[in-house]
Amino acid sequence: MNPYVEASQQLIVELYTSDIRKSLRFYRSFGFELVREESDFMELKWEDSRLFLALGRAGSAPPDFPLGNIRVMVPNVDEYWALLRTTGARVIAAIGDRSYGLRDFTVAGPDGIGLRFATRLSDSATA
Repeated sequence: MNPYVEASQQLIVELYTSDIRKSLRFYRSFGFELVREESDFMELKWEDSRLFLALGRAGSAPPDFPLGNIRVMVPNVDEYWALLRTTGARVIAAIGDRSYGLRDFTVAGPDGIGLRFATRLSDSATA
């Protein structure tokens, strides 16, 4: 099958948030770049991938455990683990080597979605 659009424009995640500024600060604190900013919509990027934030209705508090997570592959997951300490984000899964071949950790985002950073074990300095 031939692609309809470029890979960077396919399967973009859009998160509805009750506090778009808080969500923007959270994702930028980990290195997402702001591409477009409107009062009720933000477009962020990580390399060639996009993440949309849209202002939604105020709802209940985020769940204790994320509804899902967004995985970001990085060559240096331990550096992101160190960065985590400056963000104040709540840890869902501490850093560790996993049976599925990744060294990763997951933090809770402000609206019930986890953010997981991972490095392939074969690339990890600690593997």
